[in-house]
Amino acid sequence: MRFLMQAAINMAVFLACALLFPTGFMMNNMMVAAVAAVILALLNQLVKPMLLILSLPLLVFSLGSFSLVINAVMLEMTALFVPGFGFASFWWALVVALLLTLCNLIFMDQTNIHIRRQ
Repeated sequence: MRFLMQAAINMAVFLACALLFPTGFMMNNMMVAAVAAVILALLNQLVKPMLLILSLPLLVFSLGSFSLVINAVMLEMTALFVPGFGFASFWWALVVALLLTLCNLIFMDQTNIHIRRQ
């Protein structure tokens, strides 16, 4: 369930960024957005933990802000795998990574279900 929620949020952010930044963020159609969202969610599950461990000293030194750079790298990796999805530069990937991080922070915490037994 969490994987599908993350993919849906990623797709929504990709569509919004395609409208907001037409010169810096290239996306051909909605199907490309859906495929890119699923690929990014898979990369976040499989590759991102290894990148976080490898960059642990930089994460500690930057107080966690280096994770935005890791997110931008993940977006660039997604652009390598998905044709019709790309960025004009690494800085545009960083902007989209910032928006993805903010949206995931806001919407992913809303899926927690707490059950109290009496």
